[in-house]
Amino acid sequence: MTRLVRKAAITGHPVSHSRSPLIHGYWLEKHGLEGEYGRVDVLPENAEHFYGNFADSGLIGANVTVPFKEIAAKSCDWLDDAASAMGAANTLWLDEAGRLCGANTDGLGFLGNLDQLSPDWDETPGTAVVLGAGGAARAIVWALLSRKYTTVHIVNRTREKAEKISNEFGNGTVAHGWENLGTTLAQADVLVNTTSLGMTGKPPLEIDLKNLPATALVNDIVYSPLETDLLKQAAARGNPTVDGIGMLLHQAVPAFERWFGERPVVTDELRTLALKDLGVIT
Repeated sequence: MTRLVRKAAITGHPVSHSRSPLIHGYWLEKHGLEGEYGRVDVLPENAEHFYGNFADSGLIGANVTVPFKEIAAKSCDWLDDAASAMGAANTLWLDEAGRLCGANTDGLGFLGNLDQLSPDWDETPGTAVVLGAGGAARAIVWALLSRKYTTVHIVNRTREKAEKISNEFGNGTVAHGWENLGTTLAQADVLVNTTSLGMTGKPPLEIDLKNLPATALVNDIVYSPLETDLLKQAAARGNPTVDGIGMLLHQAVPAFERWFGERPVVTDELRTLALKDLGVIT
């Protein structure tokens, strides 16, 4: 009798650039599991039908990349707390009753990265400053609040976008325009850049860290280059730093466990493999 191979995939448009097959393929091989993880390019005009009829896809689950995380969430019969709070799902699976379930693991990826590389970072939760107001910022604000950070300042060049996130999360969050960055940095125990500024091929993140306390942890979710100008500047003045590649790897952990029944570990070997595949290191 032919055994049914469990199949999952990265879905979205485009998906050719995704490193998710490399990550999940690595874990499938490491754990000796029968399973497949591929790519499914979903055209925008087909997205609502695809996610609304996910059971017909032949997949047991999927990751969802931009721009379909919101559509995926609306198609789900059940959402975890993070996906519900953000209105966006990046991880899907079918439960035993055939219901489509959704989670957002971006925030968990952020937390897993910091937990691994800076284990005491949230020992005394205080004040965080988040740069940017996109989907990643929303996930990281959720994550910081879940770890009991008392105040999360959201700083964005377009203040209205920061206010939108602050209004969604309410107490404990404060929205600012870029002109308030200096005063908010002075209060930071953690600083996180969620913008694409400083990424290879993008404009630089022009920021003066003179007001940042020397003990503040600095994290940049950009991973190409691995050491961004923000991280270089922070390290030069003695701040502890964490780079961004780990968020990409750790956000995949709960999805793999959900689909294939084994909880994988983010190892140095996987980190190096991903960085080589991205061309960040040779």
